[in-house]
Amino acid sequence: MLGGLRISLGIVAVACAMGCSAGGNKSNVTSGSVAAAGPVIAPQDKAPAPQQTGGFDGQRAYDYTAKLVSFGPRPSGSDAIKKTQDYISGELRADGCQIDEDNFNAQTPIGTLAMKNIVAKVPGTGKNVILLLTHYDTVRTTPNFVGAEDGGSSTGLMLEAARLLCGKKQPVAIWMAFLDGEEAMVDWNQNNDHTYGSRQMAANLELTGQLKNIKAVILVDMIGQKGLHISKDSYSTPWLTDLVWSTAAKLGYQNVFVPQTSSTEDDHQPFLAKGLAAVDLIDLNDYINEGYWHTAQDTMDKISPKSLAIVGHVVLASVDELEKKFSQ
Repeated sequence: MLGGLRISLGIVAVACAMGCSAGGNKSNVTSGSVAAAGPVIAPQDKAPAPQQTGGFDGQRAYDYTAKLVSFGPRPSGSDAIKKTQDYISGELRADGCQIDEDNFNAQTPIGTLAMKNIVAKVPGTGKNVILLLTHYDTVRTTPNFVGAEDGGSSTGLMLEAARLLCGKKQPVAIWMAFLDGEEAMVDWNQNNDHTYGSRQMAANLELTGQLKNIKAVILVDMIGQKGLHISKDSYSTPWLTDLVWSTAAKLGYQNVFVPQTSSTEDDHQPFLAKGLAAVDLIDLNDYINEGYWHTAQDTMDKISPKSLAIVGHVVLASVDELEKKFSQ
């Protein structure tokens, strides 16, 4: 999740954006596997059977997340992120996804970095597109940061969504974008040092004339933690937020998709700036309050397969509702 965003929940304000870095100085990051025996999953955190969550398998999403974490810190331009990219592309191809890869060079405060956006595309019967987003990079400024929640959980969720959606023709095309460079290289709050991948994708959509086909953007970021509470993001498009929250309520998840509001700078903003409808699903506040955000404690023992299952269920059901709206 962003390393330096600004959040406000009720009267609480946190002056650090999701994508901003916890500090202004670059820390040395060692790439490599940080694998250990998996944590024991408590009964209350086990995923429901997939047939109870629209076919979405929360345990499988958890396993994808664990695999990503096993690569260790994954900051943009690192050897570990290249392994991560190969893994994501390999899983998508195995699931029958059509893949577009955008290799680009980003100008950052630490120099030019090679980055890659990976987009899995499920064809539709018309030109309309529903765009789902996640980022898979991890923050550079925290040593030993493996990003189980921040970057890992949403990517694990998206891989499971791709497994269910790819190979099927939908009434509306569904694109699932795995974005690089969400995190700041040095400081989220300076020099536009964040959201490199989402800004690249939004600009390309405009340049190629495809922007008009994107009818809704759903971003998932930090959605796998235990005790999950996703508040309504005030930057997000109201009608799309209402659609997702009403869908969650119909499924019985009012205790997770809560009515409180917050404000989070994230990968949805470059798309909002282009005039697209977008919503951010994220629980940054709880992770900050627990003291795990952008620390080396962001590890798999903080992740709940049940949380992944709930959010995955809501995302897929929201896609169904959007298809009804835009399939004409």
